[in-house]
Amino acid sequence: MSTQARRGGVSLPDKRGNPRSSSSASSKSIVSSIAEHPIVARGKQVASDAAYVTKKLLNSTGKAAWIAGTTFLVLVVPLIIEMDREQQLNELELQQASLLGTPSIAPPQK
Repeated sequence: MSTQARRGGVSLPDKRGNPRSSSSASSKSIVSSIAEHPIVARGKQVASDAAYVTKKLLNSTGKAAWIAGTTFLVLVVPLIIEMDREQQLNELELQQASLLGTPSIAPPQK
């Protein structure tokens, strides 16, 4: 029995006696040498930095959109509602004036 703790599952035999192990070892060393190359490390660092900057940019864009949206709701929407009410009141006054027979005043040109 092995002295290492087993984590369950099926244990596979060692491949030390396998003739293909030397070629797989050399391919692993090639892959590991490529993975440890400074250009690959620099590429990983650049990708990590780009992801960090993108995350921060999206976060700040979201905050700016929240501020713009709430400002619009608090300041602009009540103004639009009040302008609509005033327009309806002007139209009602013009309608009443035409029913009463008084000369109607043309609405101001914009």
